[in-house]
Amino acid sequence: MVSTEARSISNRPSSDAIAQRILASAKDEFAQFGYEGARMQRVADRAGVPKPNIHYHYKSKRRLYLAVLETTIESWNRAFDDVDPEANPAEVLEAFIRDKLSQAQQDPAASRVFANEMIQGAPNLNTYLHTDMQAWLQTRTAVIRQWMDQNKMQKVDPERLIFLIWAATQHYADFQVQALALLNRAQFNEQVATETADFLVSFILRGCGLSSERTNT
Repeated sequence: MVSTEARSISNRPSSDAIAQRILASAKDEFAQFGYEGARMQRVADRAGVPKPNIHYHYKSKRRLYLAVLETTIESWNRAFDDVDPEANPAEVLEAFIRDKLSQAQQDPAASRVFANEMIQGAPNLNTYLHTDMQAWLQTRTAVIRQWMDQNKMQKVDPERLIFLIWAATQHYADFQVQALALLNRAQFNEQVATETADFLVSFILRGCGLSSERTNT
């Protein structure tokens, strides 16, 4: 028979789960107040943990902020991480667009934290942008160039193609209130997300000389 104490221990959240809860709470805090205005005590209150727990997992406010930003970027780009020169560019680009827009719908706070950092001149992400992010972009644009060399798609500027996908999808997170007001919609629900994704996929793929089987059916 399991003791009450043992059951209590087994029901406690793991260290990783606590770290993820802190990260999610910090994202909302930074989105609402910016880096300078964010307060670690409010992050702790949002996460439902003692303030020392934050410093145990992330050491400092800046480390926590960087963790939010880097996790956000990695999540956005995951759908475009395993690109292969042998893959169908229409399928890969469509998956990237739909996944990115889905994240804008479900997690607009992440995009707002990133946008605020860029507006400030990327003081905390400058090194990351010139190293990890630059390397990521170069490997993906190399594959797009291979697709073009193989006549799988029309010749376009691969860097600006990726910028376009980022910008078009993040608009629905950063300017969600404006988009919904002008579309006369109450919320960014599944119907709006699907309509928007279908439009972006069709529009962007056409510019690449491609088409989507999904939006053509």
